[in-house]
Amino acid sequence: MFELPSGAEIQGIIASVKASVGFFIPEIYLSLLFMLLIVVDLVSRGKKNNLLSITTLVGLAGSLFFIHQQQSMQAGELFFGMYVLDEFALFFKYFFVLSGMLAVVVTMADEQFEREVKSMGEYYALVVSMVIGMVMMASAADLLMIFLSMELVSFTAYILTGYFKRNARSSEAALKYLVYGAVSSGLMLYGFSLVYGLTGQTNLIKIGAEIAAQGQAHSLVLTFASVMILAGFGYKIGAVPFHFWSPDVYEGAPTPVTAYLSVASKAAGFALLMRFLFVAIPQGSSPLSTPSGLNWITMLMVLSVASMIYGNVVALWQKNVKRLLAYSSIAHAGYLLLGVLVMGKFATQATLFYLLSYFLMNFGAFFVVILIANQTGSESLDDYRGLGKKMPLAGAALTVFLVSLVGLPPTLGFIGKLMLFSALLAKGSVYLWLALVGIMTSVISLYYYMLIPLNMFLRESKQNDGREMKSGLIAQSLMVVLMVLTLYFGLFFTPLSDFARYSSAMFGVILH
Repeated sequence: MFELPSGAEIQGIIASVKASVGFFIPEIYLSLLFMLLIVVDLVSRGKKNNLLSITTLVGLAGSLFFIHQQQSMQAGELFFGMYVLDEFALFFKYFFVLSGMLAVVVTMADEQFEREVKSMGEYYALVVSMVIGMVMMASAADLLMIFLSMELVSFTAYILTGYFKRNARSSEAALKYLVYGAVSSGLMLYGFSLVYGLTGQTNLIKIGAEIAAQGQAHSLVLTFASVMILAGFGYKIGAVPFHFWSPDVYEGAPTPVTAYLSVASKAAGFALLMRFLFVAIPQGSSPLSTPSGLNWITMLMVLSVASMIYGNVVALWQKNVKRLLAYSSIAHAGYLLLGVLVMGKFATQATLFYLLSYFLMNFGAFFVVILIANQTGSESLDDYRGLGKKMPLAGAALTVFLVSLVGLPPTLGFIGKLMLFSALLAKGSVYLWLALVGIMTSVISLYYYMLIPLNMFLRESKQNDGREMKSGLIAQSLMVVLMVLTLYFGLFFTPLSDFARYSSAMFGVILH
C-alpha cells in the first residue's frame, strides 16, 4: 500500500532541492533569457533592428559568467542524483553556450533569413531553448533526465529545421527529421525501460552497480537493450546506420541551423553517450567486453568504421556543398567514436579536444558557405568556379577550414586527429587497425574537400563578369577570426589541450 511521506521526509526533500538550486543558476538564467526574448519580440515586432540578436548575444554571454562561477563549486549530484555538476559537464556547458552565440552571429550574416523570415523573435528564443536542452544533456545522470533533455533539444531542432515555412526543401527536411527522431527516441526509450526493469534503477551510477552485481544473469536482454539505446545515441551523433536524416536535413535546413546542428547537437549526443557508457556500463579486464557480457566496445567499433568509410566514400559524389559537408559530418562522428571506444583518460581528453577543433573548423566552413550563397544564390559545387578571384578572403578561409577538416598541419584538425590516433595506438595492437582505417579514410576525404578550392582558384567561372564580391565588415571579421584561431591553435594548442584534460578528470577516476 502506498504511504505518503512524513513531515520530516518532506522537509528533507525541500532542503535537498533548495541546496541543489544553487548549483542550477546557469539553467535558470537561460530560462529567464528565453522568456525575455519573447517579451522583447512582442515589443519590437514590426521594427527592423538588431535588438533581438544583440539581446540574445549579450544574454548568452552573461550565462558564461555563471558557468565560470560553477568551476569553484564542489562536484557532486543534484536533485536526488538526476543531475550532476562536474568538470565534464562544465566543458560542454561552455561549448554549447559559445555554439549558440556563434549561431546567432552566423544568422545575422545570412541575408536569406531576412528575406524568408518576417519576425526573428521565435527563432532566437528557440536557439536559447536548444542551448538549455543541451546544457541539461551534459549534466543528465538519470534515464528520465536524459530522455527529457534529449527531447527538448530534438523538438527545438525539428522546428528550426523547418523554419523557412514557404521553402518546400526546408519543410521536407523537418518532416524527415521528425520521423527519424520519433523512431530513434522510441527505440531508446524501450531500451531504457528494459534496463529499468532489470535493475530497478534510473540513476546511472546505481544502474552500473546493479549490472556489475548481476554479472551474466541477464546478458541477452541487456545486449538487446544496449542496441536500442545505442540507436538513440547513434541518431543524435549522426553515425551509420542511424545517419539517414543527416544529408536531407543538412541540405534543407537554413544554413545557420545546419551549422549549429552539425556541431552543437552532435557534441550533445557525444556528451550523453560518454557519460552513459563510462558510468552505467561496468568495465571488465578485457578491452572488448564487460563483466555482464555487454559488447559495447565492439558495437562502437562497427559504428565507427562504418561511419568513417561510408561518410567519406559517399561524399565523393556530392555536388551540393552543404550535402558534402553533411556526409563529412557522418565521417567525423566515426573519428570521434574512436576516442570514445578506447575508454581511457587520454582518449577522453583527445575526444574533447577534437570536439573543440571541430567546433572551429566546421562552423567556419558553414559560415563561408553562407557568405558565398549570399553573393551567388547557390550551394552547388559547380558554381564555386572562379570564386577565388571574386572572393579571395572567403576562398582562403574556406581552404584553411577544409584543410583542417582533412587533418593536415599546421591546422587544429591535425592536432585533433593526431591525439585520437595516439590514444588508439597507446592501447596496443588490438586498436592498430582502427587507426589505419582512420588514416586511410582521411586520405579519401582529401579528394572531395580539395575539390572546393580547386574549383574556386584553378577553374574559370561560367560567368566571366570579373565582378568582385564582398561581404559586410562584421562577416569578414568573424571569418578572419575563425581562420586565425584554426591556424593559431594548430601551432599553440596547449591551452585547449589543458582544458580538455581538466574536463576529463572525472573520467580519469572512473576509468582508473
